Amino acid sequence: MLGVVLWSDNTENTAVIWCEDHGELAYFSGSQGLPIGDVTLDAGDLIQFDLKQQQNLRVVQNPRRVFQAAYSGLAERLVEADAEGQQRMVSAAENLPFGPSNVIPFTRKRTRERAGERVAV
Repeated sequence: MLGVVLWSDNTENTAVIWCEDHGELAYFSGSQGLPIGDVTLDAGDLIQFDLKQQQNLRVVQNPRRVFQAAYSGLAERLVEADAEGQQRMVSAAENLPFGPSNVIPFTRKRTRERAGERVAV
């Protein structure tokens, strides 16, 4: 599988990887085997690896760097995109005629139609 390192700690030899299948994030720990050639994993690196499921955790094994810093700044851009998306949702909700709510009120016309009355359009 391919993935991008979103975060790493070279002193602990650990990393969090966003996988190409867009499933749950995967975790790498150096205690489970060092990358080939003792290469450290840095945020933004594109890596290829074997994926193993351990209980409820996806674990990276045998990571190999494909491109160093291929996606540098990706983690920061994801955080920014999330914040922008949330702000757009709040702005859109504030402009709704019925207020920022998940409940959409039925109009009087629709209520009367449900009661069997005929309403002129």
